[in-house]
Amino acid sequence: MDHPVPANDRVAKTLLLAAPRGFCAGVDRAILIVEKSLKRYGSPVYVRHEIVHNRHVVNRLKGLGAVFVDELDECPDDRPVVFSAHGVPKSVTAAVKARGMTYLDATCPLVSKVHIEAAKHHANGHHILLIGHAGHPEVVGTMGQLPGGAMTLIETEEDARNYRPDNPENLALVTQTTLSVDDTAQMISILRERFPNIALPHKEDICYATTNRQMAVKVIAERCDLFLIIGSKTSSNSRRLVEVASKSGASAAVLISCADNLDWGMIDAAETIGLSAGASAPEYLTDGVIAALKSRYDLGVKEVVVTREDVMFQLPRILRA
Repeated sequence: MDHPVPANDRVAKTLLLAAPRGFCAGVDRAILIVEKSLKRYGSPVYVRHEIVHNRHVVNRLKGLGAVFVDELDECPDDRPVVFSAHGVPKSVTAAVKARGMTYLDATCPLVSKVHIEAAKHHANGHHILLIGHAGHPEVVGTMGQLPGGAMTLIETEEDARNYRPDNPENLALVTQTTLSVDDTAQMISILRERFPNIALPHKEDICYATTNRQMAVKVIAERCDLFLIIGSKTSSNSRRLVEVASKSGASAAVLISCADNLDWGMIDAAETIGLSAGASAPEYLTDGVIAALKSRYDLGVKEVVVTREDVMFQLPRILRA
């Protein structure tokens, strides 16, 4: 463990703290669903996939009695199962109902909105293009809302340029909620230019929290010699924040899971450091990074706020009592 540097020997550093950062309303709701399910039903409560992409959150819930599994066949029929915030294919919900299991759906309401949009487009006879990352649980869940072949995944600008539809006049578009705002806008621009009649979302699919966190990083990135993003390697929105910091002018940007991962050589070389956290990273991890920096440097902290968030999502009815 690193020992604190005596106050008189500390080098001055500036920390620009991005806001908003960390937990969003969908993550808050998902974690609360697991906690309240444990109180209502007792332990164990099973959770299909990581409730959110952060091992600190997952490990804390494990300590409370949650059991995380990859697939439903690892769950007994007589215990509740919670679906993760990323959403699940319809086949999973059907399997749970067929087994008579109690289930609680922690899918973020903004992901559910994309599911509803996709279903409406399909009902209107459109072939749907989904901008997203292959294999991400949210993409698997969204594509699993419709029959096979009803949706095509677009991952890159090259995909957008090369896609050849059977009917160019009969297309619709949805996106994963945790993408790079700028990269997605470029792909949408390409698709709109190629297919002017493509049906677009009534409201942007990329969620407010992803957009706000990326904007907060953009505002300060150019002033930073090093930008630290707290989040998991499996977290799409956290990895996008690293990319945004780099593209927006930070000399270097790195993803860390917590203060234990700080590269002191990189930090020693930086005068101004940016700090943000992905939407599934709890605020105590940010506090830990700041405390670690303060133990070694004469740290001046300035929070840069681009907007305030007051979004809240209701819990499932069964947990509201």
